[in-house]
Amino acid sequence: QVQLVESGGVLVQPGGSLRLSCVASGSIFRITVMNWSRQAPGSQRGMVAGITSRDLTNYADSVKGRFTISRDSAKNTVYLQMNSLKPEDTAVYYCNALTGSPQSDRVEYWGKGTLVTVSS
Repeated sequence: QVQLVESGGVLVQPGGSLRLSCVASGSIFRITVMNWSRQAPGSQRGMVAGITSRDLTNYADSVKGRFTISRDSAKNTVYLQMNSLKPEDTAVYYCNALTGSPQSDRVEYWGKGTLVTVSS
């Protein structure tokens, strides 16, 4: 089992910056990919950014150039640095972890989310 706890979501002004954190615990050794997703009220949850155990990263087009995902293996933590925030970025942000590989032992875990509100 893997447990994920997000933190850092607050009210921030448009153009501002914010860093979200996700701390993983449990069977950490099985995690190979960690992602950030988000869901606005009444909207479908969508991927924002991901990072692999080899530090390969991917970003949604809507956040590319503004958001940066990183990890600190010693702290079992993944971060999402968000810059130049827009009102459209307002959402509950979720951390999720994938274990193993698509060929073997692939399991997905989710945190409970942290709310980011971008407003003047």
